[in-house]
Amino acid sequence: MSGGDAPIPAARAWNTWDADAPATTRHLPSGLTITPVAFSSSLDRTTRFPMGPGVRLGRRSIDGAAIALELAHGGTRLEWTWSKPDAGTVVARWRTIETGEWGLRFWLVLALGFEDGTPIVADPRTGRVSARRGGVALTGDADKPPLLVTVHDRIEELEREFAERGYFYLGSRGSEGRVLALRFNLEEMPENRVSFTLDADDGTDGASRSASVGFTARQPAALEAIEDVVAWNTVHDPVNRRPYTALSRFWNLKKFGGFGVWLDDIFYHALMAGLFDPGVARENLAAVTAGQTEAGNLPCLLTGNDRWVDRSQPPIGAYVVAALAERIGDAGLVERYYPALARNHAWWWRARDPLGTGLVAYGSSDVGDGLYKGTALGCRNESAMDNSPVHDEFAFDPATRTLDGVDVGLNSLLALDAELLAGMAERLGLEAEAAAHRATAARLAERISTCLWDEARGVFANRHRDGRFVRAVAPTSFFPLLCGAATAEQRARLLADWFDPPARFGGRFRLTSVARDDPAYGDNVYWRGRTWPPLNFLTWLGLRRAGEDARAAALAADSWSLFAGPWAADRIAAENYSADTGEATDQPDTDTFYGWSALLPYMAVADRLDCCPFDGLTVRAGAGAIVLGPLASPLGPVTLEERGGLTTLSDADGPLLRSDLTGQLKRLTRRGNGLSVELPQSREAGASLWIRASADVEARLDDRPIATTPDADGLSLALPHGGGRLVVGPS
Repeated sequence: MSGGDAPIPAARAWNTWDADAPATTRHLPSGLTITPVAFSSSLDRTTRFPMGPGVRLGRRSIDGAAIALELAHGGTRLEWTWSKPDAGTVVARWRTIETGEWGLRFWLVLALGFEDGTPIVADPRTGRVSARRGGVALTGDADKPPLLVTVHDRIEELEREFAERGYFYLGSRGSEGRVLALRFNLEEMPENRVSFTLDADDGTDGASRSASVGFTARQPAALEAIEDVVAWNTVHDPVNRRPYTALSRFWNLKKFGGFGVWLDDIFYHALMAGLFDPGVARENLAAVTAGQTEAGNLPCLLTGNDRWVDRSQPPIGAYVVAALAERIGDAGLVERYYPALARNHAWWWRARDPLGTGLVAYGSSDVGDGLYKGTALGCRNESAMDNSPVHDEFAFDPATRTLDGVDVGLNSLLALDAELLAGMAERLGLEAEAAAHRATAARLAERISTCLWDEARGVFANRHRDGRFVRAVAPTSFFPLLCGAATAEQRARLLADWFDPPARFGGRFRLTSVARDDPAYGDNVYWRGRTWPPLNFLTWLGLRRAGEDARAAALAADSWSLFAGPWAADRIAAENYSADTGEATDQPDTDTFYGWSALLPYMAVADRLDCCPFDGLTVRAGAGAIVLGPLASPLGPVTLEERGGLTTLSDADGPLLRSDLTGQLKRLTRRGNGLSVELPQSREAGASLWIRASADVEARLDDRPIATTPDADGLSLALPHGGGRLVVGPS
């Protein structure tokens, strides 16, 4: 992995960057860290509130301008917030919810220190804090000053002092030191406010600017959940010196040795971050592509402990980059990442189709020394579905270094990858490469349709080299919908016989990671029966692309319902869920605050307001009352509102479009001082549409002029029956 020290926007400089300490805030450019520490006399123990039972992660904005937690130690519970009234200032507030012992015997400490040991001074009378590090001046003040200030060389000395000398010891009292401990007592200050300010000369990459205090009003709860999960898991990688969105704060140190880049996870995080903050999305793209190998593959996993460079993961990168470039209007993303994505795509054909069959298999190359290299388990790691029964029948073939059968999900995603790479290459003027990618996509889609369709069962399935189909079926059997490989007849039968029936992939909690009537379903262990967010997301995306809007909307609603239960009850965003009960913690093999879990609410949001490579900016109108946004889009930040059957899309300057239409409004783009939009084919007669545009522009539907009426700051249109491409703007 490459080194970092990437510039941090001023508005994000103060943040909870440390993966294992969610209550600790740090000013990344200056290295100033403020750590809440609590000492309970009844427990005779201190805590820095690491990830675990003592921390409940609350609402937070993605830039860290408003952060809420609940902290617990020894039966004492605190409501804790961090806020930023401006880019240079961070404010800690706490309120005691419950005391587990006499407040006199419970110390709440703010331990602050610079990474390089710059001394910090406290006024012994007022407790006010000051320091200077180069051109950076620190000041700090509390509404209720600390009862005691102690000085230490390291925070561990403070903890050792509590352990050895208890809560009455005064020998470390002082006014200047490398680590200053501001000690507050819950008997005297059950609630308090403490602020710290660093001046504007702070090494950030932008001028100090005001950051909103409080949370942006984002509705529904699904959108807030996405922001919370992405924001809390966005941390600083101390090994490579860069920010990125970790898989989970629980895993970074103990499991991964400081950082962990699991390929598809970080791509998903980039996609979701793009809803709110293009900068965070770009940071994740940079992190996930930095480790590309000499052979060309984007590696499966890179951590502080191990490097799985012999493997990759299913190729979703081109989709994510194309979707982000569309959403944030940044063509530079395509220019920057196309070469890496094209090299990764070519690697699959070199390394995973050794027999030249035109279909790829999962494998483990003879490169590096990663754990499980050269084993069937290593190949299954590459699928991201480690113990899925759809690979049980395959064995590792040492001669080809692949499993001895092909996977329908992988080949479908590779066909989609080729299609999107063709669009990128065309955008960059690389016509020969675009043509080659298009040919690959078409050829592979045809192979999937003819070779991986099991006519006897009416399903796409994995297949042995000798032609036998694998018995077990996963949601990956729906992935051919993503790349257009399914014929109309195949699609109809696949969905009617496999997607809908509760005995297979239907039912209340879906999608199951293997069909419910499969013997492995009852195992309820990891990918053997449980529900996994990425499988739901990619299936939903395939349904959308295939025009199965009703089924897609139903899956999005079911996915949000699955997520919403544990989230509302316990703030759990699970790695996977029981497909029988919807529970997350019914067995031990699930992390409870996992990044890709937010794909479940993401589908609920994108069902109403989305931006993707296939349909551009899309609004589903007439689907029920909602207020959703602001979200990043090619038109700038936009908000969707529907009330009384009237759908309104607005930007910062007011409404852009208002209509009583029902259905998908696709490919919304600016057209001079007007708009262009694709109307639903099933549109009813007499529907109304208003678009913000100047009175002198023309309106055409599929190049046929239609009448307009000036209305306030826009035009009302008389729409004939039927769909088509509507252009309101310069001719």
